[in-house]
Amino acid sequence: MSGSRLDPWIDSYAERAHGMAASEIRALFAVASRPEVVSLAGGMPFVQALNLDTVADTVHRLISQRGAQALQYGSGQGDVRLREQILDVMEPVGVSAHPDDIVVTTGSQMALDLVTRVFCDPGDVVLVEAPSYVGALGVFRAYQCDVVHVAMDDEGLVPSALEDAITSVRTSGRKVKMIYTIPSFHNPAGVTQGGVRRAQNLQIAQRAGILVLEDDPYGLLGFEGESPRAMRADDPDGVIYLGSFSKTIASGLRVGWAVAPHGVREKLVLAAESAVLCPSNFSQLTVSEYLATQPWREQIKVFRELYRERRDALLDSMAAVMPPGTHWTTPAGGFYSWVTLPNGLDATAMLPRALAALVAYVPGTGFYVDGQGRQNLRLSYCYPEPDRIREGVRRLASVLDAELDLTATFGTPSGLHESAGSGMPAPDIR
Repeated sequence: MSGSRLDPWIDSYAERAHGMAASEIRALFAVASRPEVVSLAGGMPFVQALNLDTVADTVHRLISQRGAQALQYGSGQGDVRLREQILDVMEPVGVSAHPDDIVVTTGSQMALDLVTRVFCDPGDVVLVEAPSYVGALGVFRAYQCDVVHVAMDDEGLVPSALEDAITSVRTSGRKVKMIYTIPSFHNPAGVTQGGVRRAQNLQIAQRAGILVLEDDPYGLLGFEGESPRAMRADDPDGVIYLGSFSKTIASGLRVGWAVAPHGVREKLVLAAESAVLCPSNFSQLTVSEYLATQPWREQIKVFRELYRERRDALLDSMAAVMPPGTHWTTPAGGFYSWVTLPNGLDATAMLPRALAALVAYVPGTGFYVDGQGRQNLRLSYCYPEPDRIREGVRRLASVLDAELDLTATFGTPSGLHESAGSGMPAPDIR
């Protein structure tokens, strides 16, 4: 080793470590968290909508009555009572299971990691939507998977594109291990697969004998009507379903779960035990006590109405001030809208100028592994107050106007490049 090297251990890392890199979202946090910046970047749930006095009472009661259990090691699979309660939480999306089918994890991010560790060898292909959740992309790349994006439209994953991707990968001699999808209120695209579309994609996976990994953190946070029916509800043997309390109670508790076929469940438990021994008993029992003693369904309604109001503030303000040629999705739930910029603009190159104007967003390239998304950005409406959202959109529109003026005057603003596009048409244009 040489003491003059920035990282003297770089030659000792495992091969998989060399592909690890910080996400664009995490890199934004230091700047976007400054109070003068309107952040439309991070997807933080608005936990202030909880009755924090009630949460404090719940924790106090737990420690007073079951403190010795809450502060002790627990089961690697998760608390039995909580697994039974999770069945009630999944009922609105149609998922029925036995408590033994459930593995409780430290957030659904851990479940993503466990499933990938159990199923994927280096070089295996994971099919993902274009764009896709940045946290999942990080997991797949950490396990040296080849990530292949599949086109989306205004109803999410396109069945014909999925079939073509499977055929192309297999023709090249590679193995598709799973299809990763966020069918309800997609992060980052803000679109939702309808019932017919879900059935089509599920049938394609079944015919091809490919596992579906269904990530559903937002399924209960729809703004109109009933929650979308989960794909897992129609294929318990071919779909692993991931859920989370991060969006419906509190992200800081870090409690999620996976519902898997029996054999897979056993492997996930073993993988979980090797990673963390057991998930936090304190967090699990806090969630369990909350579900048992508080009107959690009413609290979810509060969140839904709050996020609907903020979604409307975002969409209405964009419709009022965004320049022509800007397109965006109209989410029916969840936290995000996906924006396509006018031709010639580059969201990645434009970000420093947006931050100088005191507004933050996430460039679209963070949601791809292949350089797509330069003409796109993700806007999050879950955390800022409605008036703050409107001000953020006003600032962003001013930045876009200035960029378009430069384009009109000089052809292409300095540092910008023609974009390959988003990989999906702009759905439900406003």
